[in-house]
Amino acid sequence: MDRPDATRKWRPGWPCPVRNVLAQQRRGAGDPTMRLAPPGERGPHWRASRTPEGPVTLAIESRDSAGEVRAQAWGPGAAWALDQLPDLLGAADDWTGFEARHPVVAEARRRYPHVRLGRTARPLEALVPTIIEQKVTGNEAFAGFRALVLKYGAPAPGPAVGLHLQPEAASLARIPSWAWLGLHIDPARSRAVVTAARHADALERIAARTGGAVDLDRAIRSLPGLGVWTRAEVRQRALGDPDAVSFGDYHVAKDVGWALFGREIDDREMHAVLEPWRPHRGRVPLLLGAARLRRPRRGHRASLRGHLPTV
Repeated sequence: MDRPDATRKWRPGWPCPVRNVLAQQRRGAGDPTMRLAPPGERGPHWRASRTPEGPVTLAIESRDSAGEVRAQAWGPGAAWALDQLPDLLGAADDWTGFEARHPVVAEARRRYPHVRLGRTARPLEALVPTIIEQKVTGNEAFAGFRALVLKYGAPAPGPAVGLHLQPEAASLARIPSWAWLGLHIDPARSRAVVTAARHADALERIAARTGGAVDLDRAIRSLPGLGVWTRAEVRQRALGDPDAVSFGDYHVAKDVGWALFGREIDDREMHAVLEPWRPHRGRVPLLLGAARLRRPRRGHRASLRGHLPTV
């Protein structure tokens, strides 16, 4: 294996479920920017990213029963990524003030006391795949993101063969409109990605502020084609915002209703149901998801739409 540019050993103050926290950032099993070891294995888990100091590849693993995390990094962004590693794995996630309030939530909290939100501090990295996931099936979204990264991204630094970086903002802004169709990404979503890429520097500055979730939400809301679901998904991943709820998601409200009341609810009812948990509303779907308390799925998965041209 190539010698890493930097390494770090870090011992969390809790039994950190490294794979589970990193999986919050993954976009489907075929995500070309991440490669997680199978469940039950300690790693290494691979992640490629663009930092303010340049590209980086991280290899992260939990090496002993006491929970020591060891990370190796390759690329110009190695020092930045290793400095940010604890936040990526949930160290900055503060549950102070959270109350279970419901027996199902209390039981999920009891069974999964170490669930935490990681944060990447990279809003465009979260925003691009989130836009691609707007209003389409998961399979179509993941295929589109993968095609985008493989065609317009770059190989990640280090020894992980096949790992890729997301395209740079400037590269995204230059992709012609016709080329997006070849990625199975329609004009509404591609225009939103290009617009976001053109405002990438401003989004990064806003995300770097202390308590920047409100300002980042406002900045994303000012961009055309981006709604409440998109803003919440970005705040969750980039800033680890515990109050971000993915209203508008096909599954979230139905799953919350089924878990708490034994029936499906809609977004309007979920808004009222979750209000007592503010400013920790997002933790309720997080805990219920960790406990796999979801409504029974019915029917077959939707397939990719056939009216878009293939690559």
